[in-house]
Amino acid sequence: METIKIAVMGAAGRMGRSLTQALHENPETEVAGGTEPEGSPFVGQDMGELAGIGPIGVTITDDPLPLFTDIQAIVDFTTPEATLKCVELSAQARIVHVLGTTGLSPEDDEKILAAARHARIVKAGNMSLGVNLLTALTKQVAKALDEDFDIEVLEMHHKHKVDAPSGTALMLGEAAAEGRNISLDQHSVRSRDGHTGARKKGDIGFATLRGGNVVGEHSVIFAAEGERIVLNHIATDRGIFARGAVKAGLWVQDKTPGLYSMFDVLGIET
Repeated sequence: METIKIAVMGAAGRMGRSLTQALHENPETEVAGGTEPEGSPFVGQDMGELAGIGPIGVTITDDPLPLFTDIQAIVDFTTPEATLKCVELSAQARIVHVLGTTGLSPEDDEKILAAARHARIVKAGNMSLGVNLLTALTKQVAKALDEDFDIEVLEMHHKHKVDAPSGTALMLGEAAAEGRNISLDQHSVRSRDGHTGARKKGDIGFATLRGGNVVGEHSVIFAAEGERIVLNHIATDRGIFARGAVKAGLWVQDKTPGLYSMFDVLGIET
């Protein structure tokens, strides 16, 4: 069976190493390369050694361009700046781009959507099966309950995470807003400090915690007088995101150019 050649952007990071391991373990995929920024001490190192699976004969480069001539897909959990550069290359090469980068702006999303006219892009704030099920449930519960139930999204991640709220938290907030048929931008509360006054009815609040080596914990709380409904997801292994990304990369291989989500990959109706 011919394997699918997939390169890893940000190969030396936590997710990059997990992705290398997941690609190496999957009989349908092949680790075809990886990148790190120019000047990184990891450039030239074997990706397998960094991932803890032993040498695989594939080293990290600081120039992604040559990789795009000999691969079918990339997986990308990097930074908005790096992602926008790579998504242009994916569109030019007309390959698959599995995109898990968080912290993207609306303007960034527009550029990604434009690239999807030529590339097959799977974009998600979180690639795990459990989180995507949680997102679908959040939308359904928000739709079923009226504004007497206040909605709060709580998330915690490791101390090295640089963006907040997390992409997953925003995905959950967006699902709640869609369920309520409101705009998240107009009803989002990202911080509370000092004398803030009473909570405004219909708002969707976000709380962010950072510390230690927490992989990812998310809760959506629906709180009313006398009762609360709490939906939780706790990730203890970064491998769940990597395996989800690999699944997405394989699923979209025979699809037409366009922008897809993990709901499409998993066949979840929202």
